[in-house]
Parts: sequence; structure tokens; C-alpha cells
Amino acid sequence: MKLDILTLFPKMFEGILHESIIKRAIEKNAVEIRIIDFREFSKLNNHQVDDTPYGGGSGMVLRCEPLVEAIEAVKDENSKVLLMCPQGKPYKEADAIRLSKEKHLVIVCGHYEGYDERIRNFVDEEISIGDYVLTGGEIPAMAVMDSIIRLLPGVIKEDSFKEDSFTNGLLDYPTYTKPADFRGLKVPDVLLSGNHQEIRKWREEQALENTKKRRKDLLEK
Repeated sequence: MKLDILTLFPKMFEGILHESIIKRAIEKNAVEIRIIDFREFSKLNNHQVDDTPYGGGSGMVLRCEPLVEAIEAVKDENSKVLLMCPQGKPYKEADAIRLSKEKHLVIVCGHYEGYDERIRNFVDEEISIGDYVLTGGEIPAMAVMDSIIRLLPGVIKEDSFKEDSFTNGLLDYPTYTKPADFRGLKVPDVLLSGNHQEIRKWREEQALENTKKRRKDLLEK
């Protein structure tokens, strides 16, 4: 997969590209990531990318030209362009699974007061990671990147994510490791039994109970 990130703050991505699973995915050639400063596509003095809103109001609005020209410079016939936006569709695990099958993703990170509305004509999908507002789209883009890259073939073992929370519509079951008894808090006996059929049954039941307790809304859906 190819991933192009359009941002005004490329240095924000330095850490995520050089640590943990994303670093390993790059080293395994599972993903190719380019961080592109779309300020370089501005033809105005000092590479200005924003301006005051028509009709008045506070804040500055991202201009069409530099963003659209940046999108057009990197996209091809296999590209899907994603706009990070609090007005977008709420992002789910199903979206991560779907997008992990794409050949090329272009992720646009906004900033300031928002985008010129006409930019929406040049994107394929708008994504929100929650009903709150951040200072820019960089952190949402990192979250989306991480959720997709971990699903790419060869990045992590399939068993590591196929029973993750939300994959089957439920939260994950509880997990434990050594010691078996920590300050009187004991690991359930079934997990020590070696009976894999009973362990599987227990995990299915616990995933359902965990969802009922913490995210009943998922069951209602």
C-alpha cells in the first residue's frame, strides 16, 4: 500500500514513522508512506495557504488551490482521498478493514478554522474520529494510519487482530498473563485448564458480557 499524508506540519509524523508496528511495516515494504507539506503548493507570498472567510467571522480558512493541487499531484487511478474532518463519517473498525484493501490512500489533514467548502469536491470520503474538535487533522490521520497499517498482510499475525474489539461487533474478551495470583486477584480457572473448547466458549461468553457492561449500544445496533 501507498500512503500520502498532506499536512502543514510534517514533523508531527516523525515519531510515529520510526516506532513500533508502523516502523516495522515500512521496513517490510508492506507500506510506503510519504509526508507532504502542501504549503509547498501555494503560489502566494510566504507560501500562504489560508485566508479570511467570505462573509466575515473568526479564524482563517484553508484555501482551495494549494490543497487541491497537492491532491492532484499525488493521486492516480488507484487513489482514494480521505479528508480528516469533524463533520465526517464516524470512523469504525469496519472502515479500517475496508480501507486496508486499497492500493493508495491520500489523507488530507486540515487546520485553522476549516476548509474552503469547495475542497469537498476533490475528496472521496470524509472521516471523523469522534464528536470533538482538535487543532488539526494530524492526530486523526495518525489514528487512521495505525488502524489500517496493522491490518496489512505480513505486518502482524492475523490471529493478533481477528478477535480484536469491534472486529465481530463486540468488545474483546478479558485477557490475563502471569502471575496466576496477583494480590488475591486470580486468573479464571478455565484459562488454566488446558481445555481449549471450554476456553473458546468462555471467551465468547465474556466478549458478550464485556460488551453488555461497557458498550451496550453496540448490541442495540
